[in-house]
Amino acid sequence: MSSGSSKIVCVTGASGYIASWLVKLLLLRGYTVKASVRNPDDPNKTKHLLALEGAEERLQLFKADLLEEGSFDPVVEGCEGVFHTASPFYHDVKDPQAELIDPAVKGTQNVLNSCKKFPSVKRVVLTSSMAAVAFNGKPRTPDVLVDETWFSNPDFCRESKLWYVLSKTLAEEFAWKFAKENGIDLVSINPAMVIGPLLQPTLNTSAAAVLNIIKGANTFPNLTFGWVNVKDVANAHIQAFEIQSASGRYCLVERIAHYSELVKILHGFYPSLTLPEKCADDKPYVPTYLVSKEKVSSLGIELIPLEVSLKETVESLKEKEFVNF
Repeated sequence: MSSGSSKIVCVTGASGYIASWLVKLLLLRGYTVKASVRNPDDPNKTKHLLALEGAEERLQLFKADLLEEGSFDPVVEGCEGVFHTASPFYHDVKDPQAELIDPAVKGTQNVLNSCKKFPSVKRVVLTSSMAAVAFNGKPRTPDVLVDETWFSNPDFCRESKLWYVLSKTLAEEFAWKFAKENGIDLVSINPAMVIGPLLQPTLNTSAAAVLNIIKGANTFPNLTFGWVNVKDVANAHIQAFEIQSASGRYCLVERIAHYSELVKILHGFYPSLTLPEKCADDKPYVPTYLVSKEKVSSLGIELIPLEVSLKETVESLKEKEFVNF
C-alpha cells in the first residue's frame, strides 16, 4: 500500500482537528480523498479543507451523519482505505448516551457496515483514543508502563462517570468484534490529548485545554494527561494504512505530563505571560506513568517533543486570534 498517487481513500468527520490534518497530509501524498462532513454548507466546517493544497483536484466533500444508517455508503464506495475519525469529544455533557456514546458506537457501526458492502476497501484505520486503553482501575504510577495490551473497562468507566472514555472504549470494542466477524482488516490509532497547530477555524477540546492555561486562569487542574502532536497522529494514520504489516492498536503518547509541567514549559517560552501559579486543589498531584513507544516506532514515527507541540499550539491560537499577547 505505497504512497497515494491515484488511490482513493475516505475520511469521516473531516472537518475535525485530527481529520483536517489527515486530509491535508493525504492530499499532499497524492491521494484522492472523499471526505464526510455533517454539514457541507457550513463554511466553518469546509473552507479550511477546500483551501488545502490539492483539494481542488482531489478532494470530494460528502454529507453524512453518524446516526444515519447507510449515509456513509456513497463516501466509502470505491475507496481502498477508510479513516474513521468522526466521534464527538467534549467534557460538558448533559446526556452522555445521546451526545457521546450513540454517535461513537452507532457511528462506528454505520461506517463499518458501509465498509462491509464494498470489496474495494482493503483496510480501515480507526481513530480511537488512549481513553480506550488506560482506564481499567489498575494503578497508574511513574513505574507503570501502559501498552497496547491494556483495555479500558466499561464498568469502571461507568462507575467513574467517565463518559467520553466510555464512548471511545465501547466504540473500539465494537469495532474489533465487528471487524473479526466480517473479515475487515482494521487498525486502530490511540492518541492521548492531541495538541499542535489548528487548521480549522473553531476551537477544539484539546487545544482549549492549553488556551485555558494561557488566558489568565488562576489555577491549573490537578490532572495528568498524555500529550501528542496532531501532525504525528495524522501521519500515524497514513502509515498504518500504507505499511502492509501494520496491525492491531498503536498508542500515541509523546509524554505523560501533569498540568504543572505544562505551565512550567509555557513559562519558559513566554516569560511575560501571566500563568496560573497554583493547583486547583490541595491534593497530591495526580501521578504520571509511562506509555510504551515501541509499537508506534515500528510505523517509522519519531514523536515531536511536548515542548515543540505546546509552542506550536500557542502560536496557532495567537494566529487564529483566540488569544492576544
